[in-house]
Amino acid sequence: MLTAICTLFEKDYHYGVGVLVNSLYNYGFRGVVWVGYRGALPPWAKPLQDGQGYQEFSVAEDCVIRFIQLNTPKFFSNDKPDFMLQLWESYCPEVEALFYFDPDIVNKRRWDFYVEWVNRGITLCEDAYDYMPANHPYRLAWKELAERYGMKCQRELDRYYNSGFIGVKQNQKSVLLLWQKLLETFESAGYISLSDFYLALNRYPYFQSDQCVLNLALTLSCEALSTIGRMGMDFGGASLDIMSHASGGAIKPWRKQLIFRALNGEAPTLTDKAYWQHTQIPIQLYSRSQYLRKKIALRCAAAIGRFIRRS
Repeated sequence: MLTAICTLFEKDYHYGVGVLVNSLYNYGFRGVVWVGYRGALPPWAKPLQDGQGYQEFSVAEDCVIRFIQLNTPKFFSNDKPDFMLQLWESYCPEVEALFYFDPDIVNKRRWDFYVEWVNRGITLCEDAYDYMPANHPYRLAWKELAERYGMKCQRELDRYYNSGFIGVKQNQKSVLLLWQKLLETFESAGYISLSDFYLALNRYPYFQSDQCVLNLALTLSCEALSTIGRMGMDFGGASLDIMSHASGGAIKPWRKQLIFRALNGEAPTLTDKAYWQHTQIPIQLYSRSQYLRKKIALRCAAAIGRFIRRS
């Protein structure tokens, strides 16, 4: 099966993009990673070659990143379905399955696993807040709103999925079209603003982010799902060794002052540790001295964390 990966970034999230790509490559991914960006390109992405609507960076043998500059006013979290559909329409129509990863995710599993996984259904991982029963007031409000626009729920779900990762085969892209339609319909009606992360702030209290709209789309769709629990993203400090996600308001690993945080009672997370395993090969994101200092800080912070837990 021909697969591709995509992500979106701006500002210092290029560090996360580099580590995401390194971790995917180191676990066997070969192919194209499509990266939508706003602002400046990563300083490590040199040299670049011009392509048809993109700039290409060679990561290593049989693996490239193709950067596409985006001019959307949307907050990038709200642009995920648009970007994936744009890729299929204009850049890689031959790809059979497309995977989106947030740029603060580190992969921890062989790529073959993902290829087999997406053959079983749309691939999703539960959020840290994983349980949302079918009779939850938010779900009932979403259902009522969808019905106002002529859309009926096709199934009831009790689990709440994180929108930082999704894998879709091209013959299942109707779920992306539905996700996109919901976002655009609700913005046009004044319920949400796609330029904000908290898209319903002071407008409609039942939507927190694009994630809520994705979860509504899943109930309106009949497409098969294949899902894993929150341990799939290392939430709650437990791991299935699939991926690790510094989601939401978590301090991103590239920004974290590890020793300072440890002294304040916050030991390095599984994501922090996974991040620093993949910063140098094949893309080198830090100088050797910077990397060694961070590795020492990581070990010291972990030791401080163990001491505080035992005391």
